Amino acid sequence: MTEAVTEPETVVEQPEEAPPAGPGLHQPKRWLIAAGEAVAVVLLVIAAVWCWNRGVVPLEYPIEGREPLISTRLHGNWLGTAVGAATLAVVLALDAVRQIMLAVRTRPQEAADSGM
Repeated sequence: MTEAVTEPETVVEQPEEAPPAGPGLHQPKRWLIAAGEAVAVVLLVIAAVWCWNRGVVPLEYPIEGREPLISTRLHGNWLGTAVGAATLAVVLALDAVRQIMLAVRTRPQEAADSGM
């Protein structure tokens, strides 16, 4: 007779309890974050305008008996910096609006408890 082959029992561990949820989305301190981002947006727009003005250089070449020849020289490093600063300003402005919405929006306790 042959013996029945039994495999060793595998122990299945239960998953640990999830830590309690942190603070909800409504956090009044988000106003401070939004205010900081608004200040950064203003500074980035000022920097973008300044960089753009440094990147566009008008040149005049006088010609005897005619109007001067006017041309424009574009410096790519300044223009690229201006575009980057403006893009970052737009992203921060969008996030500031998001932060304000999350700071203002409140949920009644009954709706939060019922999962609505």
